Amino acid sequence: MLTKIAGVCGVLIATAAMAQSAVRAQTLYTMDGEPITDGVVVINAEGKITAVGPAASTPIPDRITVHECAFAMPGLIDVRSTAGLSGMYNVDHDQDVLETSSPIQPELRAFDAYNPREPLVGYLRSFGVTTVHTGHAPGKLITGQTVIVKTRGDTIDDAVVTPDFAVTATLGSSATEGGGKSPGTRGKQISMLREELFKAQAYARKHSGASTADEAEEEGEDGEEKKDKSPPARDLKLEALASVLAGDTPLIITANKMQDIASALRLGDEFGITVWIDSAAEGHLMAEELAAAGNPVLLRPAMGRYVGEAANGTLETAKIFTEAGVTFGMQTGYEAYVPKVRVILFEAGVAVGLGGLDQEAAMRLITITAASILGLEDRVGSIAVGKDGDIAMYDGDPFEYTTHCVGTLIEGAFFPGEQDYVIGYPGAGGPMQR
Repeated sequence: MLTKIAGVCGVLIATAAMAQSAVRAQTLYTMDGEPITDGVVVINAEGKITAVGPAASTPIPDRITVHECAFAMPGLIDVRSTAGLSGMYNVDHDQDVLETSSPIQPELRAFDAYNPREPLVGYLRSFGVTTVHTGHAPGKLITGQTVIVKTRGDTIDDAVVTPDFAVTATLGSSATEGGGKSPGTRGKQISMLREELFKAQAYARKHSGASTADEAEEEGEDGEEKKDKSPPARDLKLEALASVLAGDTPLIITANKMQDIASALRLGDEFGITVWIDSAAEGHLMAEELAAAGNPVLLRPAMGRYVGEAANGTLETAKIFTEAGVTFGMQTGYEAYVPKVRVILFEAGVAVGLGGLDQEAAMRLITITAASILGLEDRVGSIAVGKDGDIAMYDGDPFEYTTHCVGTLIEGAFFPGEQDYVIGYPGAGGPMQR
């Protein structure tokens, strides 16, 4: 027999040990077909979805936990963030977002810096965010490697989905600051990037055993090969860039001004590498070029400050990109000042309310489209049989200001929504509750 426990989520708890869970929503958006009125999702003990459909034709097994809500959709996905490297409190000890000792550091791994117990991670999850592509902040020429995580777990091993996903770089005025070896002009930025990529090409050839013209000249006058044919010592910096050159890793370049976006695209063409544009405040002025390039754009948050290099941005960029056929996702990004990390649900809502974006298009941008961009569409982004049981539950239209997230499921495990979440450890493993 099931007994109902009071609360905004209307959780039903079986009287015996629970091996499964289910969600029953008045409106269920699966992103895998039409919305379902009075929809049901069943999740097995392994955290995978086993059934989806109308309640009338989708039986809920006995003796499992059933979460009831007004509106349910796939867990939200943030395609670019610094959460887990950025902390909640904006103090030195919880900020691992940017290493300033050198302008070029592709060897730095977000995997090694990510803190799954950071209260900010749990805070984002309390609004329905279940998957985050996170890493070092823009601000240096090459800032490091990114990681994709679920917003749960007490260790990085509990949270990680993809340990080393992309290498991030920055073009523009922010990458010229800092003095020392930092480039002072845009021309110097591109020159330094090209130089490192050429070095990585040579490094990759030597490791593969391929000979170059320059290496041939180093052979003896009688044509005898040099005796030492061993590959060069490992160089973590060049290894990371060699992965970019091989097409195994995208290079994500933060660029807001038109000339920086154009430079990033040219760099990709020159080296035949996959370049994603990050932020793109002036991207609406280059929508046709970005659509033709075909690679993803990770659009800056709608509520990001429109100052400096972002002064010519517009709230309508998402709508313009959609109409132009640009492949893009929405992100929360990073700002050096509070709030540093935003909530992707709110950014999508503003793009709808003030930016004129279609509501369902916005929902797709932060679910299945984001999953496809990150190569995770077989696991997350829609509610379908065989996928992870990641579900965001709300007490109304998720883009309305008066709506609350009443709970989040990650692979079937329940976490409290915004009204029941209290900042404090044990953080992502299960925050303190009222």
